[in-house]
Amino acid sequence: MKFIKFVSLALFIVIVVVALSYEKIIARVLLPQYIEWARETDKKGLKIGQPLNEEELALAAEIGIKQPKKVRIFYVDEVPYPYENFALKVFGEAVGLVGEGIINNAQVFGYSIYARKDFELNRPKLAHELVHVLQIERASLDEVVTQHFFDLAEYGYDKAPLEVEASAANKVYSADW
Repeated sequence: MKFIKFVSLALFIVIVVVALSYEKIIARVLLPQYIEWARETDKKGLKIGQPLNEEELALAAEIGIKQPKKVRIFYVDEVPYPYENFALKVFGEAVGLVGEGIINNAQVFGYSIYARKDFELNRPKLAHELVHVLQIERASLDEVVTQHFFDLAEYGYDKAPLEVEASAANKVYSADW
């Protein structure tokens, strides 16, 4: 009986420690894996993606991107996510990035914008994605990914500060081309 109580107490302590240190686990274990994957995804998008046309370049410059000619759009059947990494898959589901009923229409990985082929990347939607490019350009991919993951966990997608900033561009640039 003492053994069962001891094991129960030990298990409880482990659960409490893990619960209190989840941010450290995310920051030290999961985020470096995701960031490395995102860098590789950006490199691929930069190689194969389409450069912005003149209208899109003007929009990128107006939004404040310092190097708009580096931006590439890569149209895909499905926006990539590292599903093969079980821990990242579970984490993505927990914060609402991926999962049943969630369709990711477009995502930025640096200067590359991955967009679904069936997603109309019109002016307001492109402006939204270009704001994400700007956010990464202002800081770094590492900083933006880290902030975004913690913001998603704390506020949810719609209220995450980086999404709020990008969504404002949808309104400012609401007129189509």
